[in-house]
Order: sequence, then structure tokens, then C-alpha cells
Amino acid sequence: MARTDDPHARAEQLYASLARCELCPRRCGVNRLAGEFGFCGVGAEALFASAGPHFGEEPVLVGRGGSGTIFFAGCNLGCIFCQNHDISHGRNGRPVPPAAIARAMRRLEDMGCHNVNFVTPTHVTPQVMQAIAIARDDGLAVPIVYNCGGYESVDTLRALEGFVDIYMPDAKYADPEAARELSDAPDYPDVAFAALREMHRQVGDLAIQAGIATRGLLVRHLVLPNGLAGSRTILDFLANELSPNTFVNVMAQYRPCYRADRCARIDRGLTRQEFLEAYEYAARLGLRLAR
Repeated sequence: MARTDDPHARAEQLYASLARCELCPRRCGVNRLAGEFGFCGVGAEALFASAGPHFGEEPVLVGRGGSGTIFFAGCNLGCIFCQNHDISHGRNGRPVPPAAIARAMRRLEDMGCHNVNFVTPTHVTPQVMQAIAIARDDGLAVPIVYNCGGYESVDTLRALEGFVDIYMPDAKYADPEAARELSDAPDYPDVAFAALREMHRQVGDLAIQAGIATRGLLVRHLVLPNGLAGSRTILDFLANELSPNTFVNVMAQYRPCYRADRCARIDRGLTRQEFLEAYEYAARLGLRLAR
């Protein structure tokens, strides 16, 4: 794809690629513009699930006004423990054009949100880019957060350069077999590490002004029971191969839901000791930890 500096043209170029969709690492090759569906189950229009100020995100995103979240239905991962399965797997949302997404973005800014936080945008990246271009033309000034599962195509991320201020990916697994069993994505570790490198190249370490993130990379790592996430390997990568100043949220929120009972090793809650082992290891590495 030839690179252009015009954001509208770049968004249109990526949208046209939906005729043979290879947006994400699954490279389904279906014609979404003609109504075909790949793994994500979403066609030519983004499925808008909800929008509003969110006060449960990381404090550096929330501040006083909240993080302006826009949730999209559908997903390119098949996590059997998904806490938003009704949206991600059930695809409960309504089709909307980019202009409607742009209006929602401006409303969130007008409500005092510190950012616009796109949740699960991977499979609708062209539509998100179109909306960002429209909203910025209309005066949108708050940072854009790309809140994703970490299963990203480097080529698509390169197309996004300049559209996103804050990348907030998950770093889910270090083990291909765990990724296959839990998310139907055996190539997840290699894909996610490559994506993290590209995200960091674009935006660098997380910058914070007056307690609010303005630009950079914020990584989320959900600790899983029985060490299935491979936490130490992931944290070693962040500290030693990405940046010792990586801002990471080591998360203890895991609980068995959706179809977690299909895997006995995650069919229970996380123990305090399992979480502390990962958290304290991240602290010993010197990573910047979310509070």
C-alpha cells in the first residue's frame, strides 16, 4: 500500500483492503465489503456496542473526567474466558458509519473525558481511522487510545501511525499452546511481541502530564491461574527487549467466566500468591507499574 500523508486517504486505502481482509494476523482473505465474514464476524461497518465515560480504567487514563470508551462488537481472538463475551463473541452492537463514531468521540470530549478509548478496535481499524480523521477535522484534541488484545498485524499498525497517541495492548501469553487452547491463536506470542515493538517504535514510553497519560505505550498483563500466561517471560520481554521504562498494569482481575470450564487449569479464580509472584517480579525488573 502506497503511503500518503493525508489521513482521509490513508483510512480509505485501508478500508478498501477489506475486499480481501488481511487486517489482522488471521488473514482471513474474505470480502467484507461484499458481506462476507471472517473470524471476527464483522462486515463492512463497525458494530457499535456502547460509549461513555469509564472510571474503571487505569488512573492515568481516568483522571477526574474519565476515559471516553467506545466499545466495538466482534473480536479477532477467541478467548474462552472473555468477560465481555456478549459483545466480543455475541457481537451485540449496531452497525454505524464512521461519521457517527466521530460524533460519539466529540461528545465524549465535550463531557470532559481525558481521551477517546477505542475498545477492541483491531478488526475495524479502517473505520476507526476514518472516524479519527473526521473528528480531528472537527476539532477533536484529546488523545486517542487503541485498547486491544495484542493480536495485531504489524502492517496494519504501520498504517495507524499518527492516528493513535496511546497504545494499550494486552500481553496475554508467552506459550503458543496456552494461546491455542485459550484464544485459538497459537502464534499469539510471536505476533504480540512484534506488535509491541512496533507500537513502542511509534509512540515510545508512556508520557504523563499532571497525572494523565498523553502519549506512549501502556501494556496490560492479566495473570492467569497455574502460570498459563507465562508472566515472567512476558515481563522479561518488556523490561529487557522493549524498554525498562515500560508502563505495565499487572492485573489480578481474572475470574472464570464464559467457557472457562472447558479448561480445568483456568476454571478457578486467581490466588493472591499467583498474582503477587508476577507483580513482585515486575517490580524487581524495574518496570513502571500501574497503581
